Amino acid sequence: MRSLKMAFATLAGLVATASPLLAQEQAAGAAAEVAKPGLLTVDGGLMFWTLLVFGVLFFILSKFAFGPITQAVRAREEALLQAIEAAKADREAAAQLLAEHRKQIESARGEAQQYIAEGRATAEGIKSTMLDETRKQQQELLERAKRDIESEKVSAIADLRREAVGLAISAAGKVIEKNLDDAQNRKLVEGFLAGLIQPQ
Repeated sequence: MRSLKMAFATLAGLVATASPLLAQEQAAGAAAEVAKPGLLTVDGGLMFWTLLVFGVLFFILSKFAFGPITQAVRAREEALLQAIEAAKADREAAAQLLAEHRKQIESARGEAQQYIAEGRATAEGIKSTMLDETRKQQQELLERAKRDIESEKVSAIADLRREAVGLAISAAGKVIEKNLDDAQNRKLVEGFLAGLIQPQ
């Protein structure tokens, strides 16, 4: 701030110094208007003052303005370089994160496929076990049914024998017209019928 005030003070001093010269030049210009110089005519006084003002202004600017401007440009350049480096680092981090996410997705897919395969294998095992158990139960039911049928058959044959023995004794009793001993007759008829009807 102080250097800026100093620059303005110096500039004001130059303007104040140049004002009388400008007035002189205008007076000389009015006199020279009669003889107009050409575009390429060199005026030593004007050149001297132009170079002097340029030199002083350049000195003031180099002393007070060029330094801060150069520092600001350098600071901006450094900030841009840092931003570029940060962007590169962010891009690399994003690429690494994307690669990690892709690996996790592939891993999850592999695990899902493995779970599906295990599920299918388990389902097939359960299906096979259930089919075996069903076949076994079916076989047991068939065996039990055969045993029940055989038992019923034997029971029916035994009932038929008893009925036949009872009928035979009754018929024999009517034919002979005599009451025979029931237990002895039964034994005799059952032995006879056992020879005729054989269980299958």
